[in-house]
Amino acid sequence: MVSRLSSHSATMEVVKKYGFKFTKSLGQNFLIDDNIIDKILEGANVKKGDKVIEVGPGIGTLTRELCNVADKVMAIEIDKNLIPILEETLSGFDNIKIVNEDIIKADIKKLIDENLDGGPVKLIANLPYYITTPIIMRFLEENINVTDMVVMVQKEVAERMNANPGGKDFGALSVAVQYYCDTEIISKVPRHLFVPQPNVDSIVIALRVRPERKYKVNNEDLFFKIVKASFGQRRKTLLNSLSSMGILDKKDISQILFDAGIDEKRRGETLSLDEFSKLANCFNAFVKEEKYV
Repeated sequence: MVSRLSSHSATMEVVKKYGFKFTKSLGQNFLIDDNIIDKILEGANVKKGDKVIEVGPGIGTLTRELCNVADKVMAIEIDKNLIPILEETLSGFDNIKIVNEDIIKADIKKLIDENLDGGPVKLIANLPYYITTPIIMRFLEENINVTDMVVMVQKEVAERMNANPGGKDFGALSVAVQYYCDTEIISKVPRHLFVPQPNVDSIVIALRVRPERKYKVNNEDLFFKIVKASFGQRRKTLLNSLSSMGILDKKDISQILFDAGIDEKRRGETLSLDEFSKLANCFNAFVKEEKYV
């Protein structure tokens, strides 16, 4: 076992050795707490045989612990200045592949095929806050062969992903994530456990990707359009929100809501995923019958 880097002194020793400068625009905040790293590993149930993608490995603090347990690890890092640091801090392992790419632009499926035997993979990461949602949605929408995503994200974002209908945190992101995954809060992470210290607290959240859809939706594109419209102006009733899509008039929308068994005066934030699914299917059946699409 290679010794840990997860202390303030060990992290700063590496940073100073290489003269590394933190780049705020890349959301670089390095975790310096053993306990949280252990909770991430436990939450992801990392074990022998697992293939893991880490996004934004920093100096390799979490990466080393992943390499100690998993079969293969691929670390994707956008900052070329961190590559020589990672090559040194991870030099004791032969099961690591370091990739200097932007995860938003990278061909993720190709990288998994080339470096992780095609998967299935677990995504484990301290995600840069400014690209948290795009990264998560890429893995979900592109049908990437991922079973679990255990990620550290901004506290408010985690609360939205994990929110229940009816609360102020429940919105389009809640529906999108929960359509594909079961969610679980693993640990709260106060801001002082990072260097440099960010302005917000974090949460480690696990997204367990379901092998099959829990909700039967006949037209996923329409489903997500309806979700987006329902939360576009939260104070509007569903009748008014869905009318703003410009597909059908209020009379037709009212009929669809009646068919779905949903009061037209309700707001989007009160609907469960079951209700959104039923609404989308009734909407889809109506527009097909009336030849709107």
